[in-house]
Amino acid sequence: MTSDTADGLSRARVTPRLPARDLDRARRFYAGKLGLEPVDERPGGLLYRCGGTDFVVFRSTGASPGTFTQMAFEVDDLDSVVADLRRRGVVFEDVDAPGFRTREGVAEIEGNYPSKGARGERAAWFRDSEGNLMGIGQPTR
Repeated sequence: MTSDTADGLSRARVTPRLPARDLDRARRFYAGKLGLEPVDERPGGLLYRCGGTDFVVFRSTGASPGTFTQMAFEVDDLDSVVADLRRRGVVFEDVDAPGFRTREGVAEIEGNYPSKGARGERAAWFRDSEGNLMGIGQPTR
C-alpha cells in the first residue's frame, strides 16, 4: 500500500452498510422505532444521516448473522435514549459475555479507548427488523 493510499483512507468518511431482506420493513422499523427517516434513497437502498455520519440500509438476499455489533450510536445520555426506544417498542438484548453482563438491558464496561478520554462505557444492544445487531454506547468519564 502506498503512502498516498494510506493517507487517503485515513481522511475518508466511513459509511456502514446494513443488509435488509425487506427494505420496506426496514424503513418502517427505522422510522417507527428509531425515529429516523432516510435523507436520500435509490432503488434498493436507503441513506440515513446521524450526527454528520451516513449509513446505508440496502436490499440484500443475504442476511446478517447478528452475532456481533454491526453499528453503534454514541450518545450523551444512554438512560434517556434507552427509555425512549423502549417506549417505541425496541427490545434490548441481554448479554452475558466475558468482561460484562447487562442489567436491565445496560452493561457497564471497564476500559475504553484512551484517545476518547473515557474510563469505560455504558452500553446496550438491540436488533433491527432485519436481525442486524445495533449498539448504543455512552463513554463514562
